[in-house]
Amino acid sequence: MRALGRLVLGGFALLLAVTAGGVALTLALLFDPGANAWLTQGALAGLDAAFGDMAAGLPPESVLMLVAGLAKALFLLLFVPPVVVATAGEVMGRRSLLWYGGGCGLLTALLPWLVRGSPRPGSPGVAAAEARLTLILFVVGASAGLVYWLVAGRSAGRTDGPAPT
Repeated sequence: MRALGRLVLGGFALLLAVTAGGVALTLALLFDPGANAWLTQGALAGLDAAFGDMAAGLPPESVLMLVAGLAKALFLLLFVPPVVVATAGEVMGRRSLLWYGGGCGLLTALLPWLVRGSPRPGSPGVAAAEARLTLILFVVGASAGLVYWLVAGRSAGRTDGPAPT
C-alpha cells in the first residue's frame, strides 16, 4: 500500500515539477534579451516558411515539423530530467534538496551538450550565448527539482511515517 501511495505522490509531484520547469523556461525566454531575440527570430522564420508553403499551394509542412521538433525538445528538457532524478532518488531513498534540485538542474543543463555530442567551434560570442543558455537550463531544471523535493522528495525512502516539518 505504501508503494502505491508513493507512486501517486510521485506522479503528482512530477506533474507539478514539469509545470514549474515550463513556467521557469517561459519566464527565462521572455525576460532574457538573448533568448528573447532568438525566440523572435525563430518564430519569424517559422512564419516565413509557412507562408511560403501556403503561397505555393502546399500544406504548411514546415510548421508541422517545427511543432514536432519543439515538442520533442520540450519533452527532453522538461520531462526527462525530473523523471530520471526522481526515480533514482526514490529508489536510493535520497531526501536531499541538493540531490533533487542540483541533480535535475545539472542534468537539464547537460542535455543539449549530451545530445549534440561535441562542442561546436565558434566565436567568443557563440560561447557566451551557449554559457547563458546552459545557465538558463540549469535554473529551469533546478526549479523543477526543487518543486519535486518540496512535494515528494523530502519523504523519499522513509518508512517510519510522514516527513518532519
